[in-house]
Amino acid sequence: METPTNPGENPVELELTVENVESALCQLYFDPDMERKNVAQKWLTQAQASAQAWQFCWALLSPDKLPEVQFFGASTLHTKISRHWNDLPTDQHESLRMQLLSHILRFSSGPKMVLTRLCVALASMALNLIPQAWSQPVADLVRAFQPQKPDSEGGSGTEVSQDPHAHCLALLELLTVLPEEFQSSRLIQARRTQLREALAGEWTVMCPMLRQLLQSQDSTNQVKEKVLRCLSSWVGLDVPLGESHELVQDCFTALSNPELFDTAVETIVSAISQPDCQRYIDALLNLTPLVLGLHDQLKTAAQDGDMETSHGICRIAVAMGETHSRVLLEQVDHWQEYLALVNMILFCTGIPGHYPVSETTSSLTLTFWYTLQDDILSFEEEKQEVYLQIYRPVYFQLVDVLLHKSHYPSQEEYDSWSSDDREQFRIYRVDISDTLMYVYEMLGAELLSNLYDRLGRQLMDPQQSAVWQDTEALLFGFQSIAETIDVNYSDVIPGLIALIPRVNISNVMLADTVMYTIGSLAEWLADHPVMLGGILPMVLQGLEKAELSVSSVSTLKRICRECRHDLDVLVKEIHKSSQCMWLMQALGFLLSALPVDEILGRLHSLIAPHVQQLDTLAQQEPNPTNKQSIIHVLGMLSSLFTTLDINTQADGLEGAASPRRTPSQTTHNPVVVVLQQVFTLIQSVLSKWLDDSEVVEAVCGVFDKSVRTLLHDFGPMVAQLTEMLGQIYSAFPQASALDLHFSDVLLSLNRHCPALLSQWMKETLQTPGFPSTQVSTEQKHTFIQQLVREQTNKRRVKDIVKEFSLLCRGLQGSGYSDF
Repeated sequence: METPTNPGENPVELELTVENVESALCQLYFDPDMERKNVAQKWLTQAQASAQAWQFCWALLSPDKLPEVQFFGASTLHTKISRHWNDLPTDQHESLRMQLLSHILRFSSGPKMVLTRLCVALASMALNLIPQAWSQPVADLVRAFQPQKPDSEGGSGTEVSQDPHAHCLALLELLTVLPEEFQSSRLIQARRTQLREALAGEWTVMCPMLRQLLQSQDSTNQVKEKVLRCLSSWVGLDVPLGESHELVQDCFTALSNPELFDTAVETIVSAISQPDCQRYIDALLNLTPLVLGLHDQLKTAAQDGDMETSHGICRIAVAMGETHSRVLLEQVDHWQEYLALVNMILFCTGIPGHYPVSETTSSLTLTFWYTLQDDILSFEEEKQEVYLQIYRPVYFQLVDVLLHKSHYPSQEEYDSWSSDDREQFRIYRVDISDTLMYVYEMLGAELLSNLYDRLGRQLMDPQQSAVWQDTEALLFGFQSIAETIDVNYSDVIPGLIALIPRVNISNVMLADTVMYTIGSLAEWLADHPVMLGGILPMVLQGLEKAELSVSSVSTLKRICRECRHDLDVLVKEIHKSSQCMWLMQALGFLLSALPVDEILGRLHSLIAPHVQQLDTLAQQEPNPTNKQSIIHVLGMLSSLFTTLDINTQADGLEGAASPRRTPSQTTHNPVVVVLQQVFTLIQSVLSKWLDDSEVVEAVCGVFDKSVRTLLHDFGPMVAQLTEMLGQIYSAFPQASALDLHFSDVLLSLNRHCPALLSQWMKETLQTPGFPSTQVSTEQKHTFIQQLVREQTNKRRVKDIVKEFSLLCRGLQGSGYSDF
C-alpha cells in the first residue's frame, strides 16, 4: 500500500478511495517515522469528517480487511452518526439501522474491538431516534438478535453467523453500551431528561430477559458476566430498585462462582449504592438477608488470607450499611438485622492482618462509622437514647478493634516493608486517629477512662508491658482524642501524666508516640504546671536521639508555646535534673516565646544561681573539681544561649504567628545585656585557666553559641570579645579561639572585599614569628591562598583555619586534626 499522495490537503480536494484510506492506516499503525504517523492521523481525521465517509466506511468493514482497517470503518460510522447525524437524509435512517444490525451480527464472533465499536455506533443512532422515530428499541433489538433462517431479502441472511451464543453476547454488548453512550453524549438538559425517561421505560423489557439469562443453566460464564455488566450499565440510569431487586438478588448467586465474583461485586455495589434506592424500603429489606448470608464466606476468606474475596464482600456490606444507614435504622421491626450488618462491618474493620501488606479491606469501613454515628446522633433525643443503648457497646468494640489494627508489626517485619507500604500504613493510622476522635463524641469521658485503665494494667504488669505495641496503641488512642478534643476537664489526665514516665522508650516507634502524646497534652500541662517537672525530662531525653528529633522537638515547642508563663517550676527543677544542658535549651525556647520586656527579668532569675557559683569558683585556686564545675556552668550558659532567640524562635513555635520582634534602639538584646554583665567574671576565670584548653573551649563555646544566635545583635560585644580573643591567642594559641567571628569573619570579608582581605593577610602574616615560629613563610602563603579561594563554604573555612592552628602549635599530623 502506498501513502496518499497529498495527505495534507483539505477534504474537498482529497481523492477519497478505500485504497488511500487503507494506505494511510498502514502508515499510521506501522510506519516508524512519527512525523509520517502524524500526517496520516491528520489525513484520516479529515477523511472521517468528509461526506464520502458515509460510503467508504462500509467497504472498510469487508471480511477480507485487516482488523485495524475494520475498526477504523466502525469508528468512522460512530463519528458520522454522533457528530454529523443531520447530514443524513431521513429516508436513509432505516437502511442505516438495518446495515448496522447486519454488520453487528456478522461481527458477533469478533474481532471484539470491531464489534464493540459497531455497537457504540448503533447506540448513538438509537439516541438520535428515541423515542419519536424508535419507540421500542430494546424489544426491537431482542427480536433482531433471535436466531433466524436464511431469507431472500437482500441475501444478507446467508452472510450472517448463526451462532446463538455469539448473537446473545453481541446483543448484551449492544444493550450494555447503550446507557454508556447516553452518559457520555453531549445533550441539552431537556433532551437528556427525555432520553433518560425513555430508556428507563425499556427496563421492563430488559429485566426479565437478563434474569432469564442469569438463571439459565445453559448460560455460559461469559454470558452471565455480560448480564452482570449490562445491569451495572443500566443502574446508572436510575432504574428503580423496586423493579430490579429480584435481578439484584440473582446476582448474589454469582458470588459463589470465582470467575464471576469480581463482576458480581461491582454490579451489586453499583445497584445498592444508588441514593434513589432508599425509596424502596421493602426491596432493601429483602436484600439485607442476602448480604448477611455472605458472612460465613467472608470469615472463610479472612481465615484463608483470600484478600480478593474478603475485600469484595466487605464492599457489598459497606455499600448497604453506609448508603442506607438512616433508612435501615428507622425500620425498628428489623433492628436486629441491621445490628447484624453493623457487626459484619465491624468484622471487616478488624479483619486479620497488617494493612496494607496482608489485608486491604479494613480501610474501606472507616467512613461507615462516621455515617452511622451521624445518623444516630441526628435523631430526636428520645429515639437517640434507644439507639445509643444498642450501638454504644458496638462502638466500644470498635475502639478495641481500631487500636488493634493500629499496632505496628514486629521490628523485623516492619523493616522488611517497602517505603510505600510504610507510608500507606502511616496514612491508615491517621485515618484511624480521625475515627477515634470522632467516636469520642459518642462515647465521651468513659472512653478515656477505659483507655487509662487498660494502660495502667499494662504498665503495672511486666509481662504485658513487654509487648510495646499494646502500650503504643493505647497512647496512640489518647493522642488521637487529645489532639482535637478539650480534655482539660478529664479526671484521668493526671493519672496518664503520672503513668507516662513508666513507659520504656527504648523502641523508637513507641518513643515517637510518647512524645506526640505529651505534645497533645500541652494545653493541660499549661493549666497544671506542677506536672511539668515529671514529664519534661522524657522530652529532653528524646532530644538526645537523632531518630526522635522530629517528635521531641515538636513536643518541646508545643510545651514552650503553651507553658511559657510557668518558668518558675522549671527553674526550681534545674539543679535536680540530670539533663541540665537539655533543660537549659528548653528554657531558651520558653524564654524566646515571652514578650521582650519580660525576658531579661526571667533570665536574671534563671541564671543568677549559676553566675554566683561561677563567681565563687573564679576566686578559688585551680584544681580538677573546680575545673569540671566551671565547664559545667559555662556549658549550661552555652545551651541556654543556643535557643534563646527573640528574633526567630517564637516564629518557629507551632501556632505562633507573631512578627519579628527586635529590641528597641535604647535597649540591647537580653542575651547581650547578660553577657556584658558576666564578661568581667569570665575574664577572671580565664586569668587562672588560660593554659587549659578545655576551660578556654568552654568559654569560647558561650560566645560561639551567642554569636550564632544573635548575629547582628551581637554588635555591642564585638570590641570586648575581639580584645579578649587576642589576649587568649597571644598567651596560648588554641583552636577554639581561632574557630570563634575568625572563621565567620574571614568568610564574610572574603565574600564582600576579597582584595582587601588578601592584602591584609599578607601584611599581617609577613611579620617574622607571627603567629607562631612553627609555621614557615611558604605555609603562611598556602594558608592565604586557601582562604582567598573559599567564598561560600563556612565549614571549609573553619577546617582551613583549624589546620593552620595545628601548624602554629606544631601538632599537624598528630591526630588532633581528626577531631
